[in-house]
Amino acid sequence: MIRVLVAEDQSAVRAGLVLILRSAPDIEVVGEAADGEQAVALARELRPDLVLMDVQMPRLDGVSATRQVVAEGLADVLVLTTFDLDAYVFGALRAGASGFLLKNTEAKDLIAAVRTVARGEGLIAPAVTRRLIAEFAATPVREPSADPSALEVLTRREREVLSCLGEGLSNAEIAVRLDMAEATVKTHVSRLLGKLELRSRVQAAVLAQELGV
Repeated sequence: MIRVLVAEDQSAVRAGLVLILRSAPDIEVVGEAADGEQAVALARELRPDLVLMDVQMPRLDGVSATRQVVAEGLADVLVLTTFDLDAYVFGALRAGASGFLLKNTEAKDLIAAVRTVARGEGLIAPAVTRRLIAEFAATPVREPSADPSALEVLTRREREVLSCLGEGLSNAEIAVRLDMAEATVKTHVSRLLGKLELRSRVQAAVLAQELGV
């Protein structure tokens, strides 16, 4: 079972999310939070596999709550919001979120997203992905904000996997691209995250984009 904590300040929306998630036989909603502080507290208490986190919440916003949950290793975070503004996207990803979905996502896609993130794979809504790509394409060539020398700790294979992460490929797609077993891909992803001191594969994808890997 995938144990999920739902953090959403609007009670009607929260009830709807819980109803959708409970319709899946492999997902268990273990708690509900009405604000960011409660989300962090319940994550510490319940240790869910995943927190479905709204961005705009009272007392503590979703980006700050995500940063705390991920920093303490309490759970993976899937951010869910009505907004697709770049500030929220980059803020959530840099805070360590493993996924980013808009609230207009279909029920089946929400369930699929929870399963994907629970498997250890990152996920960004297609609409958001298009905005990210457009942002990178529109940005003038400049010195990368990340230090390219950081990649020196990676093996050639790990750099290839990082490049695939930058393209948004799943483990299965990377396995096909690089002609290796999916379990081997997972190992490489885990190792490169550790070497680069990153919290999630989505952060690795952002780094790959910044460095032009």
